[in-house]
Amino acid sequence: MQRDRMWTKDFIVLLASNFFIVLTFYLLLTSMAVYAMKYFHASKSSAGLAASIFVIGAMAARLYAGKFIDVVGRKRMLYCGLGLFLTGSMAYLFVKGIQCLMVIRFIHGIGFGISTTVLTTANMSILPPGRQGEGIGYFSLSNAAGTAIGPFFALYLVNHFGYPVIFIFSIIFSVSAFVLGTLAKITEIDVSREEKEKIKRSFGINDFYEKKAFPVAFLMFISGIAYSGIVSFINSYAIQMNLTKAASFFFVVYALFLFLVRPVAGKLFDQKGENIVMYPSFFFFAVSLLGITMARTGFLLLLAGILLAMGYGTLMSGIQTIVGKILPSHRLGLGISTYYICMDGGMGIGPYILGLIAERVGFQMMYIILAIVVVCLIPAYYMVHGKEAGIGRV
Repeated sequence: MQRDRMWTKDFIVLLASNFFIVLTFYLLLTSMAVYAMKYFHASKSSAGLAASIFVIGAMAARLYAGKFIDVVGRKRMLYCGLGLFLTGSMAYLFVKGIQCLMVIRFIHGIGFGISTTVLTTANMSILPPGRQGEGIGYFSLSNAAGTAIGPFFALYLVNHFGYPVIFIFSIIFSVSAFVLGTLAKITEIDVSREEKEKIKRSFGINDFYEKKAFPVAFLMFISGIAYSGIVSFINSYAIQMNLTKAASFFFVVYALFLFLVRPVAGKLFDQKGENIVMYPSFFFFAVSLLGITMARTGFLLLLAGILLAMGYGTLMSGIQTIVGKILPSHRLGLGISTYYICMDGGMGIGPYILGLIAERVGFQMMYIILAIVVVCLIPAYYMVHGKEAGIGRV
């Protein structure tokens, strides 16, 4: 029974550390563009870059974190990532210009990319084999909680106290993440000296992503593009449809139902296999996108948010669990890095591509197109994994 325990001290502190990192990310992301325009008179494009350059830094870091995680050592890399993340949080108090802000955002993103890659890898390594779906479902709820709490807390602090207080709270949360991260026992992988030297010397493209994980991770890239259409444009669409009040609660409803859906989906994943979770997830994701196009009342828009939790929200943890199932332990770090790079890449490039589409055909048709794309991911999933899927390792 001891080997099947999931809620260990290490699992809890890793989950909590990840929560504080994600909370800090969304706390700052929500307020960064306006901060840049208000304090440094930045243009809208420069302000947007100040917000998004964080993600660029995170993606760059994940390329190297995945490759070198078991060369440097997971614990050492985690401490470096958390330390860099904390340093970045403190540096906001000393920003003197927009260029300085962008440098700090990039460095802060590097700390974020390293920390989240190692935390996720370390968490997956300590989960009992028969409870990985459930465990990753719970762990990923720390992301959902940060997504829901961060933006609301940021708006509250800006309206009542101002930006310096936001930076102080980001430091407090970063310290909490660092302390909690140091309390966990990190499972290390023994890598021979010869293998370490081989990894250090090899710099081909295959050394920076996990080839076996890429097909399912690429599904996450396409899904990330579709999800970015909701994150980036739901408010603009709601203004068109006079649904702004409901739109303000859209992601709160999404996060709340994610807390209900993911534990159930995780148990089904472990007991019945991945297909029983993955196929409905793609379906509900597509229906949620269609639901947005048909929403004429606030209730229907929020119903689309519920379906999004059952779709994209479950999809994220499902694909992450599949990556863990198909890879040996010594390739897990690179696989998790590949997963995050694909997800971040989709979220990063999506708003630009979808903005061009929306300019030509409007928001409603854009969401219909995205729904069709997501439906097409169902046979794609079958081809890359679903036809060989089962309980346990593939």
